[in-house]
Amino acid sequence: MENKSNKYLIPLALAICLASGVWIGAKFLSNESSAPNAQRYGKMKDIIEILNNKYVDSLDGDKVFEQAISDMLHKLDPHSAYISADDLKAATEQIEGHFGGVGVRFSVIRDTVCVSSVIPNSPSERVGIKAGDRIIKVGEKNIAGVKIKNDEIMKLLKGMQGTPVEVVVYRGKEKLKKKIVRNTIPIESIVCAAMLSPNVGYIKLDQFSVESGREFKLAAMRLQSQGMTKMIFDLRNNGGGVLQSAVQIVDEFLPAGAVIVTTEGRNVRKEVYKATAKGMLINTEVVVLVNERSASASEIVAGALQDNDRATIVGRRSFGKGLVQQDIVLKDGSDLRLVVARYYTPTGRCIQKPYSEGYDEYYEEQFEHKELYEPDSTLLVDSLKYKTPKGKIVYGGGGIMPDVFIPLDTVGSSWYFTQLRYSPAFQNFSFDFVADKRNQWKDRVDFKKNFQVTDAILNQFIDYAQKNQKVPKDVVDLNTSKTIIKNALKGEIARQLWTEHGYYYVTSDADKEVQRALKILK
Repeated sequence: MENKSNKYLIPLALAICLASGVWIGAKFLSNESSAPNAQRYGKMKDIIEILNNKYVDSLDGDKVFEQAISDMLHKLDPHSAYISADDLKAATEQIEGHFGGVGVRFSVIRDTVCVSSVIPNSPSERVGIKAGDRIIKVGEKNIAGVKIKNDEIMKLLKGMQGTPVEVVVYRGKEKLKKKIVRNTIPIESIVCAAMLSPNVGYIKLDQFSVESGREFKLAAMRLQSQGMTKMIFDLRNNGGGVLQSAVQIVDEFLPAGAVIVTTEGRNVRKEVYKATAKGMLINTEVVVLVNERSASASEIVAGALQDNDRATIVGRRSFGKGLVQQDIVLKDGSDLRLVVARYYTPTGRCIQKPYSEGYDEYYEEQFEHKELYEPDSTLLVDSLKYKTPKGKIVYGGGGIMPDVFIPLDTVGSSWYFTQLRYSPAFQNFSFDFVADKRNQWKDRVDFKKNFQVTDAILNQFIDYAQKNQKVPKDVVDLNTSKTIIKNALKGEIARQLWTEHGYYYVTSDADKEVQRALKILK
């Protein structure tokens, strides 16, 4: 057992030493006369030679080295990270809010790529691709019935703007060949904007990209034209993103001169972000929804609005990421995402939670403390107490504490429901269900009002899941979870028809946080 363990520990330990040499080596190269640096650099060369000549097994040097760099950075803090050149491309697309592609959303159902929706004005729409089509070939590659993965399909469909790609699709029993010229495809960060009552608008922001500020303003303007005077702003499960977009969004709610956020670090100058005079939502009452997966830019928004007495925060304590990262692109195209500063809310709170107990403990902390079901009173200590201009008490120490706590909703949950949720059953059944019904409802409002998941449809779904997804029917758990299964199924059918814009609008009636926000705004 000892030898087996050493097989993995020795190269990792050595590689961590090598990774440490990234900075040491850089310093040495910039100052060759430094004797200590020269000694360290020489040691790195010795270790490399030993690994090459003496280690018992062959090594994938690049893979081990890159993993070691990541491990080294995680020893500093949980958010400094190394991103390989390949991964950086995907991360950049999310931040910039667009990529080169054809403009379809798809799911792999029964080993077939099924188009669930086509982005309006996209290259696919222009050549006549429709929701419900099944893509069987891309270029010369057959992708039907071959157990192809999503990321492989994406690589085939994505590409530089202006480059062509040929696809073959089945529509019903008809086989069609289409030549699509790729273009810039937006990645929506506003995944739902809708009126939930005559005067209450709802906006859900999925991530903070470069385009999020503009998207948010357009969505808010559209809802204002429909009568919105109050807003529910949903930041649940939003892990953050671009700081500047968070500042732009908060700016819409605050009067000129109000502090939004402050950033400060040992090697970067202090910067105070303040609101301008252009806010279009100055008089809009707002409730912000957060949970344990709301982090970073989400916490900047929630903290700024809470500290300026501009919003009621509803949900559960947010994640607690108060660190600012800077991207440093390396010579090989990879990226060092380094923490360079902390950010502080307008009252002066640093909401970065402690990370001295280690990487895993940091990410699981709220789950281990059972904080999903009741507030953690140990965090409410005088040393972390701050006052807003109107005298409301807020707390630092890790995350944004909500003004109104809503425990995780587990009513109707069961092991059977969990199995269904983690299988493709809802998605696949819904795709088949809407195949001949895509024009049956005028819009998502009509669907929400007039469509119900009957017991007959539910039984069809249960039989489908058992036959196709191997989720055995559980009569007892089905009785327990019947209502939430019906709600989830209605939401998934709406998602097939109107993407997330349909899903979140249709499921809002069964969403306890949304319903509590509506009561607060009344």
